[in-house]
Amino acid sequence: MNPILDISAWVLPVVLAVTLHEASHGWMAERFGDDTARSMGRVSFNPLKHIDRFGTIILPAFLLLLQSPMVFGYAKPVPVNFSRLRPPRLGMLMVALAGVTMNVMLAIASGLLLHLDTVVAPEESRWLFLNLYRSLIINCVLAVFNMIPILPLDGGRVVDALLTGMPKRLFGKLERYGILIVMGFLIIPAVFDSDLARRTLGMPTFWLLDHILWLTGNRE
Repeated sequence: MNPILDISAWVLPVVLAVTLHEASHGWMAERFGDDTARSMGRVSFNPLKHIDRFGTIILPAFLLLLQSPMVFGYAKPVPVNFSRLRPPRLGMLMVALAGVTMNVMLAIASGLLLHLDTVVAPEESRWLFLNLYRSLIINCVLAVFNMIPILPLDGGRVVDALLTGMPKRLFGKLERYGILIVMGFLIIPAVFDSDLARRTLGMPTFWLLDHILWLTGNRE
C-alpha cells in the first residue's frame, strides 16, 4: 500500500477517536448545566479545535521513536466548570465517563462495520478495512488508558467524584503531577526495555477487544 495511504489509515481513526472523546465531555457537561465548552466552540466534530500540539503530535511521535510498547496521546482538554454541574458529584462522574463511553461506542461501530466484508472484499478496499481494524484497536486502547485512576485522566475524575472529605483533597493534590506520572509510566519502561506498560494495560485492553469482537459477531 502507498505509504501515505497507510499513514492516513492511522491518522484518521486517531483523530476521530480523540475528537469525539473530547466533544462528548463537553456535550455531557452541558446536560448537567455547564455550557462552558459549548460557548467556547469545543462541542464540535472539527478536529482542529481539539488537537494539542504536544499531546496529539509530538508525544506520540516521541513514543514511536522510542519504540514504546504503549503509544499515548491526548487532545486539548475540553473546559468544564465542575462547580456549575448539578448535581455536582453525579455530573463529574458522568462527564468523566462520557469520553470512555464514546471510545467504546466507536469500537463497537467499527466492529459492526467490519461485516462490510460480506459486500466488499477486504482485498478490494484494503484502506477502508485498515481504518476499521485500527479504529477498533485504537478506541479500545484509549478507553482502557483513560480509565487509569490518575488525575487528570478520566479514571482519576471518576475516583475524584466518588471521594469526599480529606481523601478527596489529598487525591486532588496529585493532579499537578498526573501527566508526569503517566509519561514516566510510558517512557521509562521503553528506555529500559521493560514491558511494564504492556503487561499492565495489555490485559484489560485485550479483554475489552475480545468482548467487542464477540458482541459484534466477529468471534464465536
